Amino acid sequence: MTVTATSVDQPDQLQPSAFGPRGARLLRLVPALASALCGVLLYVSFPPRTLWWLALPAFAGFGWVLRGRSWKAALGLGYLFGLGFLLPLLVWTGVEVGPGPWLALVAIEAIFIALVGVGIAAVSKLPAWPLWAAALWIVGEAVRARVPFRGFPWGKIAFGQADGVFLPLAAVGGTPVLGFAVVLCGFGLYEAGRLVAEQRRSRDVRRAAAAAALLSVAVPVAGAVAARPLVSDKAEAGTRTVAVIQGNVPRSGLEFSAQRRAVLDHHVRETLKLAADVKAGKVARPDFVLWPENSSDIDPFANPDAAVVIEEAAKAVGVPVSVGGVVERDGKLLNEQILWDPVKGPTQTYDKRQIQPFGEYLPLRGLVGAVNKNWTGMVRQDFSRGSKPGVFDLDGAKVGLATCYEAAFDWAVRDTVTHGAEMISVPSNNATFDRSEMTYQQLAMSRIRAVEHSRTVTVPVTSGVSAIIMPDGRITQKTGMFVPAYLVQKVPLRTSETPATRLGILPEIALVLIAAGGIGWAIGSGLRARRAGGA
Repeated sequence: MTVTATSVDQPDQLQPSAFGPRGARLLRLVPALASALCGVLLYVSFPPRTLWWLALPAFAGFGWVLRGRSWKAALGLGYLFGLGFLLPLLVWTGVEVGPGPWLALVAIEAIFIALVGVGIAAVSKLPAWPLWAAALWIVGEAVRARVPFRGFPWGKIAFGQADGVFLPLAAVGGTPVLGFAVVLCGFGLYEAGRLVAEQRRSRDVRRAAAAAALLSVAVPVAGAVAARPLVSDKAEAGTRTVAVIQGNVPRSGLEFSAQRRAVLDHHVRETLKLAADVKAGKVARPDFVLWPENSSDIDPFANPDAAVVIEEAAKAVGVPVSVGGVVERDGKLLNEQILWDPVKGPTQTYDKRQIQPFGEYLPLRGLVGAVNKNWTGMVRQDFSRGSKPGVFDLDGAKVGLATCYEAAFDWAVRDTVTHGAEMISVPSNNATFDRSEMTYQQLAMSRIRAVEHSRTVTVPVTSGVSAIIMPDGRITQKTGMFVPAYLVQKVPLRTSETPATRLGILPEIALVLIAAGGIGWAIGSGLRARRAGGA
């Protein structure tokens, strides 16, 4: 793919012709290298690092690279930005299956960013272009979250902002508004700097443009400050003492599931330890206990031995236990959360709705098998999707359930709250991904969800990191990785809804319309310019 460095209508860009033939060739590489490096910079802003602010110079640099480019150049530069960002961000997807799936995923996802780059280049000459450009970025995220295979939202800008000043905006309009503010501020910083350096425009034009640039920076920051009252950890429906169990696994990687009974026994053992510590007065008695996803890959409804040990754990601790099981019912394989009462046994269930492609089901099975038969062997039977939101009623406390991968999807978390959840649990199994950054990226998502919906979020994980997160996004307790542990804490229950919860998808729709308006304006301006030139 050829990436042109400049065009004749780009006086603010470096001109290759001024540097001689060799210098011109080298200079043409500058935008390409800069675009890829800005993508890497954006990756570095994501967890486990707390360098959230690096997203701003990353987008400032991306704005500089794209300003005034042709669509072909913007497509290539956008793709390079996407590769620089996603290649390191998603490396964990190849931890156990090799580089093939990782590289294929990145190659596909970067196409969306490349197309966004074309749109940003198209609007980059419009007045107040950072507004249109930032909205276009959110359009790209919205599309990535839905296609292909029901979407892959990993890498949303919002998910890198759990420690940032913009975090309260999650309560205003969810991940779209939070991400929009960050991108707008980044583009606004570039535009402000560009206008300071530019002296050729008239004073009035420079003032108007400078005002738009400054607003691009000031409005997101001011909005975040104004939204802080929406962030609270005050109890509205009392409190509950919750216990999170991390039983650990015999070994990491894909083979952890080969020792399913050992995984179950580990979680039973840690629950029995909790029960003993409660009896000894070392910790408070919990009102309920939360186990991770896949803590019982042995179906307790079909295997009495599994049911016996789960019941033993529930009776020992004396309170209901939410168990992550793999269940076969009516010929369907389900990733299920089962509420196990110490007296009544299993009483409520929730079946995971957003199942993971190539992990829990295999799209294009014939094609994938032709490429590598080992991959089809890893997913021998596809999981089926649940159809109802998961909200367990635990003695009057309503706990919403978003199982692992579902935490990345706005709708899958929100509808637990709209169905009455007073706190949220994200039971997860990260053992497949070893000690990669995946665990910390997912934990940051749960922190964003806590603020977005003003709910306590618990994260029980088979191998770590398990955590308890307050409604203001603070982690109050967490475990290490690949160690058995439990967490016990009194947490607030909340019933009020944030604007983000009430508005749902509407902020995202509004940003899509803004982006469409910018593209329409850019196309209209281009057509008028061509007609004027022809005349």
